[in-house]
Amino acid sequence: MRDLMPILSTLRRHKTAALLIVAEIALTCAIVANALHLIALRLDTLALDTGLAESELVVLAVRAATVSANAEETTLRDLKALRAVPGVKAATIVNQFPYGNNNSYSGVGQNPERTVERFSANNYNGGEQMLATMGLRLAEGRDFLPEEVQSATILDRAEEPVVPVVIVNRSMAKKLAPEGSALGKTFYVYGTTPSRVIGVVDPLVQSNPGRARFDGNEGHAMVFPLRPTFRGGTYLVRAAPGQRDAVLKAATAALEGVDPTRIVASAKTFDEFRQAFYAQDRSMAWLLGGVSVALLVVTAFGIVGLASFWVEQRTRMIGTRRALGATAGQVLAYFRLENFLLSSAGIVLGMALAWGLSLLLMKQYELPRLPLAYLPVGSLVLWALGQIAVWAPARRAAALPPVAALRS
Repeated sequence: MRDLMPILSTLRRHKTAALLIVAEIALTCAIVANALHLIALRLDTLALDTGLAESELVVLAVRAATVSANAEETTLRDLKALRAVPGVKAATIVNQFPYGNNNSYSGVGQNPERTVERFSANNYNGGEQMLATMGLRLAEGRDFLPEEVQSATILDRAEEPVVPVVIVNRSMAKKLAPEGSALGKTFYVYGTTPSRVIGVVDPLVQSNPGRARFDGNEGHAMVFPLRPTFRGGTYLVRAAPGQRDAVLKAATAALEGVDPTRIVASAKTFDEFRQAFYAQDRSMAWLLGGVSVALLVVTAFGIVGLASFWVEQRTRMIGTRRALGATAGQVLAYFRLENFLLSSAGIVLGMALAWGLSLLLMKQYELPRLPLAYLPVGSLVLWALGQIAVWAPARRAAALPPVAALRS
């Protein structure tokens, strides 16, 4: 530590250069720590488990040029044709699905007016075989019986709609029954007759996972046995393993064969919807990663440049120290200690800036707080970066012969 006072004296004489490096390290620390946190959040989102048999699902949407005389009957014919396609395990029709373009939310309450303990939940309506088609797993209770499935169109026209049974996801089950099982619990969504919970699926995400912002909405989702028509719904078909592409082509032809006046407006795999939904998240993760790498590279070059400049400025001082008996290792340690002090000052300031930036992001964008673990990890990375960056200039200084240094 005998080099500490000479280093501090030197830094006082080169305040501007020293402060620039400290500021550069501080900004890098603040930005990179928060950028890595945001990248981690994006990666968690990309790895989200929907609970669906994603690799086996195909999605088909049908559009008609004319008004169908009986959309309910046509929908039943469509489902029969889809289930007869070779390689199809199950088929259903839904009002929405994860990563699709439709999002339906309903108010849930403990009284018919839904004014007591009201909250919002994502509302899935589906026909027969919905759970089997989507690959949803029942954690408790049972699936809908065939006689419990109703036409959503007929229900909408009813003066007093009644949907006696419902299946909820784990999040909503905990909302309804914080302690114990939610099976048998009732709540009001349709009319003045309550719906009774007969099953709990886990997991089941909302149709727009991570995007919804409603009061009281914490990922709640519920499934009603209500079969939409092709005019307001989307067909989901589950293929046997390895037959998805063949089923997609055959299912498209099957729907066109039921009613030639209609067209299949969209025929995609579920994976395509997921890829499109998360395209922005992936781009943001790559962008933040690129910015982080660029900042670290710029900081490293800044340290190299400053160290090289100071080596040139202190050539005679280095020669004098060598002539007085300083070893190459001592000269190398001198510059590494100097860099460590500058890095430490920048890191301390950077950690404060990182925390302040995290609080700002929390307030403006409702992001989670920066985990404290990112700060020491970021500090170690920047300390290591500084030592690596200063190594070459310091080695060059340590290798200067004393006679040549004094002669310069």
